[in-house]
Amino acid sequence: MGRSSKAKDTDIPQGDDDLVDVVDSVVNNSNNESYKPEDTGLNPSSEQLLATSAKMVVETCMDIRRGENVLIVCDPTTGEIGQALHEAVTNRSERVLLIVMPKGRHHGEEPPSPVASLMRQQQVIMAPTRYSLTHTKAIRQALREGARVATMPGMTEEMFTHGGMAADFNEIKRKISNLGPYLRRRRIINVKSEQGTDITFEVNWRDWKLDDNGICNRPRMLTNLPAGKAFIMPREGSMNGKVVIDGSWDATLLEEQIELEIENGIVIDVKGGTTAANIRQEFGEVARKLRSKDRENVWTIAEFGFGVNEHARLGGNVLEDEKRLGTCYIAIGDNTALGGNSSVGIHIPGVLKSPSVWLDDTQILDDGQFIIEL
Repeated sequence: MGRSSKAKDTDIPQGDDDLVDVVDSVVNNSNNESYKPEDTGLNPSSEQLLATSAKMVVETCMDIRRGENVLIVCDPTTGEIGQALHEAVTNRSERVLLIVMPKGRHHGEEPPSPVASLMRQQQVIMAPTRYSLTHTKAIRQALREGARVATMPGMTEEMFTHGGMAADFNEIKRKISNLGPYLRRRRIINVKSEQGTDITFEVNWRDWKLDDNGICNRPRMLTNLPAGKAFIMPREGSMNGKVVIDGSWDATLLEEQIELEIENGIVIDVKGGTTAANIRQEFGEVARKLRSKDRENVWTIAEFGFGVNEHARLGGNVLEDEKRLGTCYIAIGDNTALGGNSSVGIHIPGVLKSPSVWLDDTQILDDGQFIIEL
């Protein structure tokens, strides 16, 4: 039965009124203007670009098969992208739902519970949303239930049709695979930059994530789009030193550098003008909602990684910025998606433009240039 036409045709559990309300109000409400293509003002060339990218995501990245249950989760900022994905999926499967949920407040915030419930019933989830759902309990639960998931936080129409999304994701998969031998059995990472970064930390080398390559075709796989990074959780309590973020922070292309003083895996000071003040305020607001003993955890160094997508651009959206070839990034906040203990509901990365990186005594990046063969 087709899932895109009527709420009653979906596999919604009987008695879940909230879930029915979401589908009724979002999927079938003809007055919802968030995702109507006729209301966007897009010219035909823009529509064609969206359709081409959506077709690539559906056929190459997600490899959607006929009859699979597919859920597309977007918000009012990404409705046109959601609609393009919906139309592309219908060429493969009639069992597709498009949900437009309210825009979140920050990365890592849980989606509404009816949307989370619906996620657990899917084989494929695609989530172009303003704020990232990657590090949420809802996504983790969907993965455990066997879904494969592509999140696209901060995706814009321009990003969806140009830059990192124009990459050959099979080639990116090859490059990331070629990194494997350099990561194996190396425990200590040192990152430096001419701007003043100098940090050292430990990792469990077996925990490197090498599947953010844009190819997400098997159950329980998770990728960002655009893809192209290798990443890991720093061992909790092990990072010490100073990080100077000179590329971007969240959705901001930095004009003034941000300095993070890190002690035993926790950010103890943030410097850098207005942006630093905003960071302190945002993380402080999240901390105040936690129990006293957990508040410090919002400042946990949660993730480290580096980009390998040569088409990705540094433009002020960390979704693409952190994939740019030769950059690296750190993220602060929730690390539970990577097996950590900091369950704080916020997770924000910052990008370093031209780092030098050592794995034990082996240097792999020199001032933003890979010196190993990928």
